[in-house]
Amino acid sequence: MTRPVRPRQKATLAAIFGGIAFLRRKPTMLGAISLDLFAVLLGGATAMLPMFATDILHAGPWGLGLLRAAPAVGALLVAAILARHPLGHHAGRWMFASVAVFGVATILFGLSRSIGASVLMLAILGGADVISVMVRGALVQLGTPDEMRGRVSAVNMLFIGSSNQLGEFESGMLAAVMGPVAAVVLGGIGTLVITGVWMGLFPGLRKLDRLEDITTDTL
Repeated sequence: MTRPVRPRQKATLAAIFGGIAFLRRKPTMLGAISLDLFAVLLGGATAMLPMFATDILHAGPWGLGLLRAAPAVGALLVAAILARHPLGHHAGRWMFASVAVFGVATILFGLSRSIGASVLMLAILGGADVISVMVRGALVQLGTPDEMRGRVSAVNMLFIGSSNQLGEFESGMLAAVMGPVAAVVLGGIGTLVITGVWMGLFPGLRKLDRLEDITTDTL
């Protein structure tokens, strides 16, 4: 069975910025995407890993390798658990909780002076990030009409890419002013503040229940 071919839209300004206009009408989806943006922007501890491994933890190259790998290991473990036991109810609360855990793990990493504790905090940080990414991805894919999915996904990817790069810049700039420990701890505190503010600004995201029930009409 062949699907009908949709006519190509003209490349107008309205079409180019259609993804942004769509998100403005969907506060739940906008809240999820922007929450991740600011959380990663403020909690960019990974940019400081070489300095932590050398000057704070005194772990050398092998320690840096462990620190670099820890978020990916944590993410892999949580992804495997979610594949076997998907989120049921209260998906929005799970997302806010995961971002809060991300912030707390960032703070504890900044305060740690043990390579083992630091690796553990980074693994928890990576695992928590997977939960928020999964909820956000489900919102974008299930809550967007077919004709808008590409543009909304493009905005989502723009937010993800810019938050990672700008987060590293922000972390480096703060570290140059107040030192790496204070920069990481302040970033984690900022992530917690953003989480609390976003819970008040986007009640629809906080009340989001089952991801399986998301449709273009429910957001």
